[in-house]
Amino acid sequence: MDEKFDCIIVGAGVAGLAAAMILARNNLKFLLIEKGEFPGSKNVSGGVLWGSDLAKLVPKYWEEDAGWDRFINHRRLTFMDEQSAFSVDFKSAHFNETPYTGVVVLRSKFDRWLADKVQEAIDSSDYAMDSFIATNILVEEVLMDNGKAVGIRTGEEKFYADSVIIAEGVNNLLTRQVGLQDTYVPADHILTGVKEIIRFDQKVLEDRFQLNGRSGMSNEFVGYCTDGIEGGGFLYTNKDTISIGLVLGLKDLREKEKAPYDILNTFKQHSVISDIIRGGEVVEYSAHVVSSGDTRLMPEKLYKEGLLICGEAANLLINTGKAIQGMDYAMRSGIIAAETIIKAKESSDYSETSMKRYQDALENTYVMKDINNFQDAVHLLHDPVMTQKLPNLLCDFGRNFFSIKNEPTPKSRDMLRGAIKRHSSYWELMKVGFKGYRAL
Repeated sequence: MDEKFDCIIVGAGVAGLAAAMILARNNLKFLLIEKGEFPGSKNVSGGVLWGSDLAKLVPKYWEEDAGWDRFINHRRLTFMDEQSAFSVDFKSAHFNETPYTGVVVLRSKFDRWLADKVQEAIDSSDYAMDSFIATNILVEEVLMDNGKAVGIRTGEEKFYADSVIIAEGVNNLLTRQVGLQDTYVPADHILTGVKEIIRFDQKVLEDRFQLNGRSGMSNEFVGYCTDGIEGGGFLYTNKDTISIGLVLGLKDLREKEKAPYDILNTFKQHSVISDIIRGGEVVEYSAHVVSSGDTRLMPEKLYKEGLLICGEAANLLINTGKAIQGMDYAMRSGIIAAETIIKAKESSDYSETSMKRYQDALENTYVMKDINNFQDAVHLLHDPVMTQKLPNLLCDFGRNFFSIKNEPTPKSRDMLRGAIKRHSSYWELMKVGFKGYRAL
């Protein structure tokens, strides 16, 4: 391992593995470094990997039993107050077609599986004995020479390369070290995710959620689920478990002096949720930091001479309310980063001008177009009207609309008018509606 590599990739998450797959298939010599015991061992997250890029990396992955748990053909958005839930529910056979538009993954399992696929690509390349996936290694520094990335340092050892891809995740210490991220990140741009994995007998899970074969459901929650804290909730069906949790604003948690796990317990005790998780066994609890999806948190530049930043290290994530997207953004950014390195090697040009092609290409994909186009939705989602007043209003209306009493039934418009009067105002709703129209 004394020779210089074409590229060193730091981080074997979705972005790093996607980049490695493309480099291996194009016969570049690379070193992929992961600080965990194996790819995925340090990753506590999971959720839905949206889009079709996985099929580009692993053609016909759906014919394999490993790696992913279920495909999504059932979507649900739920507004909650203290006792009720009002849901927008959609299910379609169109989502049964391959390649699937969304698959549920547990990252500890998925990343390891995808790493095995990368190793197969390495074994089939011209550098089967010269490219490596190296685990249990912590990269402490990106080596810079006159402003150009030339390798990495881990402990006393140094490894050199023509280029470096940083895919270290949201705790972007190396991104800061090379000067592409501010050393201080305001708490109001950062969220914390807390999650439990609850196991069921597989048949019980499939019956409870009306699943067939490997079909699955994703459910987002807004309102009482966060106990008044900025954020929202989620539930995904895995093979024989569910992932249930919350994403909460760090600043709001600190100011209101509330603990994430206490809020999660309150969420689980809601009558709707307690019915869902009844009889399940909690087998894992985890917490991790995530970006809010606000572009003000993103590095202005995602490149330097010989260097690219991708995935969560670049804060490529967004939550518009209808879906949390991050893994798909990471995968696409890793693919584009690798393609940029391939072109740079062809011309032996690793200058900033050459590396800038990565960010230019990213700007022209759905990743940056969505992040830029839906910033208003990101901000609207954290508006107290959306997280508190609107869920209370909808649940109030729902209780009246679906209740049958032995007395004259008011018109629906009167029920709605009463709910608006009790929880908000027409003017406030008009403002939110206008913002929502512009945002979405």
